[in-house]
Amino acid sequence: MKSKKSWILFALFILPLVFYVLLLTGTNNFAKLSVLTENINDVDQFKTDDLKRVTLDEQITILCFFGNDLQNVKNNALNLNEKIYKHFYKFKNFQFVAVLPNGTQTQTVNLKKQLGVITDMQKWKFVYGTPNHIAELFNSLESSYKIDNNSYSPYAFIIDKNRNLRGRMDDKDNGLMYGYNAETVAPIHSKMVDDVKVLIAEYRMALKKNNSKI
Repeated sequence: MKSKKSWILFALFILPLVFYVLLLTGTNNFAKLSVLTENINDVDQFKTDDLKRVTLDEQITILCFFGNDLQNVKNNALNLNEKIYKHFYKFKNFQFVAVLPNGTQTQTVNLKKQLGVITDMQKWKFVYGTPNHIAELFNSLESSYKIDNNSYSPYAFIIDKNRNLRGRMDDKDNGLMYGYNAETVAPIHSKMVDDVKVLIAEYRMALKKNNSKI
């Protein structure tokens, strides 16, 4: 009888405590998105339409390389806009940065019009540079991906406020995952949305500790 009472007490008090500790441990692990590359190049030397300076510092940034033919890759922008931008653009210090070759400004105007029909474009930033400067920026990510001769990559990248590339160390499908293929909705919907949430939650937790707000 005494043994039975002990098991009942164990089930009522000890097991819930163990479960709570495991839950906290899981939450702490979940709330960190891996740093894959530190201190990538900034975009502050690239040109902009309105001559305003754009920087990756102190911003959560979705970084894209759309190349010199926006008509052919507009679905990338539409996919990212629908699944990521529209859900997160209201957060403070969040931005999209599309890196483009010089001479694509007219194409950008058309793309902005298409996106602007359903979107507040204030956090979309378009910056322009030479193919060499774009390649230098892309290479600073130190990813396993390549950028083509048109300054295009299908991948979108998550950059934190310290200009670190964030991603997955052990993705079940890709292993080391530096970026998210924007040509299809699936990786954006199933992985990138969650990872942006994790990064924002990470900053929220840090700010909460400092009695601040995001």
